[in-house]
Order: sequence, then structure tokens, then C-alpha cells
Amino acid sequence: MSVPFLDLKSINMQYRQELTATFNKVLESGWYILGKEVAAFEEEFSTFCGVKNTVGVSNGLDALHLILRGYGIGQGDEVIVPSNTYIASWLAVTYAGATPVPVEPIEATYNIDPTKIEAAITNRTKAIMVVHLYGQAVDMDPVLEIAQKYNLKVIEDAAQAHGATYKGKKVGSLGDAAGFSFYPGKNLGALGDAGAVTTKDHELAEKIRVLLNYGSRIKYHNEEKGYNCRLDELQAAFLRVKLKSLDAENIKRAEVAESYLKGLVNLPIKLPEVAANVTSAWHLFVIATERRDELQQYLKEKGIGTMIHYPIPPHLQPAYQDLGFKINDFPVAEKIHQQVLSLPMGPSLEQREVDQVVNAINSFFA
Repeated sequence: MSVPFLDLKSINMQYRQELTATFNKVLESGWYILGKEVAAFEEEFSTFCGVKNTVGVSNGLDALHLILRGYGIGQGDEVIVPSNTYIASWLAVTYAGATPVPVEPIEATYNIDPTKIEAAITNRTKAIMVVHLYGQAVDMDPVLEIAQKYNLKVIEDAAQAHGATYKGKKVGSLGDAAGFSFYPGKNLGALGDAGAVTTKDHELAEKIRVLLNYGSRIKYHNEEKGYNCRLDELQAAFLRVKLKSLDAENIKRAEVAESYLKGLVNLPIKLPEVAANVTSAWHLFVIATERRDELQQYLKEKGIGTMIHYPIPPHLQPAYQDLGFKINDFPVAEKIHQQVLSLPMGPSLEQREVDQVVNAINSFFA
């Protein structure tokens, strides 16, 4: 029997009745943009994350971009970013007109290495963007200390970490502001594109509300050169349905992860390491092996879906050749991208499917 990498249909069909009722409610309301559902979701997600402000936006990339614009970060400025991340983290900086400055990760957790940040700071640095990669929170205390020392903003890319915690606090509440994605495959996934900004900074939240709606607070009165980055009323309504089960689904993900960790022992692979004082949201379960491509092909032949997050680091993408980076400029990130493999993960994954993956990997290395 095949094991899909991610079965979105199974995840969402459990909410079919409520999602259908929600669709009908929004349809019958006659109000489809910036209405009661968006406002209610913002309030509920603020409570979930432990923040004062949530602003619903169109997607995770726009969330990060709007944070940067809201803080006035742009042309001539620099933003510290991880060298090991999805390209969207870098693109947000580029969209704002600033320059991404990469910093290598800790190989154990794949997250940015706080001990390497200070050396990358210049007089043009305005912010540090951390990415809670694969669902695990970054070690935030040293990042925040550096930011305070140099008067920098700390922006969380929390696109993969809905519900993850650091020292008991939810991601999205740890820095000055955070960008979330609700892309369908995320732990909290919409039925289309969606995102949000969370922040303790009320002034920033109000600035973003203007920017996301054509730079307008009052219809046809445009204070800024803004954008159309609004969260759809329907997607907000769907997210409200699914938010109620997010903690429970994250527990199921943790149970899948625990089964993998117990079943994949004494093998020539690197298993995920969760740092002290952190709970992972287990968006992904990522192993690393020098035989990554062979293993992926073997699992494919066994009907097991896998993915590589990510095959090419941002600094080696053609999109960023203008920055002049070359192979071996960021060797830790490059090594990671050559070896990582994401195994099937999700709240609907059954134990027999997890066992099938574990048995296949053990047989590959036997």
C-alpha cells in the first residue's frame, strides 16, 4: 500500500461538514472582503499565539514583506536571513528593496546559528529575520540580545511553526513581529493561499492594515502606495474552523515523529534534534543522509512519498546570482541541502503507514 507524502484530502475531509456549512454562511452573508470572519479569525489567532495584534493577509510572503515595509526597511538597508531556508524568506527582503545577508545554520537543528549573527551586522543592518524551520523554534534569547545591542528589529518567519513554543511561549510572540503562511500544506492550512502578521506592536499592525488595502484606511483615500494583500473572508472562515483543532493535530504530528525516532535507530542517518526548551510543531520530519538520492528512489519504488526541503539553497539560485555568491560560500547550508529528505508527516497519517516507512528505511540500510 502506498504512503503519500502529505494527504491533504484526508486532513480536510474530516472537517467537510463544518467547512461546507461555513462556506454557505459566508456565501449567504453577501460580504466577501474584510468582514466579520477576518476580524474574528484575527482575534482568535491572537489568542492562540499570545499576542495583541493579528492582521490577516494574502499569504506568508506578503506577511513578511509587509512587516519590512511597515518598519520602513528598504533601499540601502540589510536584513540578516538564514542561509538555510525557503527562498520566500529572502524574497520578502528583496521585495522591500533591501538586501538579504545570509548567516549559516546550526547543523543539529537546521536553524540560524545565533553565534554567527553578530559578524554579519553592518551599519546598514536593520533587522534579523529568523526562520523556525521545519516546525522548530529558533534559539531566540541570544538573537534578541544581539538585536537589543544593535537596535535591530527581530522578525519571525513562522510559516512552518504554527503552535511551536520556545520556553513556553508560542512562536509569533517572540520577536517584534512574525509572518505566518496558511498555505494548504501548513499545520494550519487554508483551502487556498492565506497568511497573517502577528505583533505586539499596535502601530505596526495599523500601518500594515493600511498597506495591505491599497494604502487606504478610508475608501478612495490613499495614504500610501499600498498593495492588495487582503485575507479573503472565506479563507478566514475556513481557518477559524481548523484553528480549533490545531493543538490536537500538532499532538498527532508529535506522535508520528516519536514513532519515527524510535524506529529509525542505529542507522547511518541524522535524525531531527529538538533543542532544549523547545516544542516542535513537526511541520516536517527531516532526516539527512549522504545516500539521500538513493534512499528517495528506493522509497518511491516502495510507494512511499518523500520531498526534499530544499534541493538548492537561496544563495545558489539563479534568482540571486546578482549577489555574487558561489559554491562553498555557505558550506553548512549547502551540505544540508544535499542530504536532507522529508518523510511522510501529517495528523492523518496512520500507525501502519508510519511502520511501513520505518520498515522500508531499515531494509534499505540493512
